[in-house]
Amino acid sequence: MSDKKKKFKETTVGKLLFGAASMINPTLGKVLSGVTSPQEALAEIGKSDISQEDKIKLQQMIYDQQNKEMEAITSRWQSDQGPNSGWLSKNVRPLVLVWCIVVFSLAGILDSIDSIPFSIGATWNDTFEKVMMSVVLAYFGGRTAEKASNIFKK
Repeated sequence: MSDKKKKFKETTVGKLLFGAASMINPTLGKVLSGVTSPQEALAEIGKSDISQEDKIKLQQMIYDQQNKEMEAITSRWQSDQGPNSGWLSKNVRPLVLVWCIVVFSLAGILDSIDSIPFSIGATWNDTFEKVMMSVVLAYFGGRTAEKASNIFKK
């Protein structure tokens, strides 16, 4: 598996955006060819000289597609919590959260004790921070989304 991140124009949102932009206005398709994220695309659409109606259509497509992708993730997580799911699928998120907290706490403690020859490098420190943020946000964000969807269903 490659460590290289997909280019924005190769993602689902990017393909949808570039296709729609080229159909609405070929010039805008060229303007968007260099963007690397939905945020950049929104900024470029805002700066373009196409009609306000076309800008709104394109921006709405980006938001709709991003919402669909988030709903798909939430749906997968909810199915993992369903009655037919096994113990592991119901507990994988909390287990990953606990594992990350334990490992990162232990590494931090070992790094801070001078008599132990253990040091977390700057690259790993940045990686640990990103992993922890992702895990914590995914866990608590997913739980919040599940609770909110249950409230709205009622």
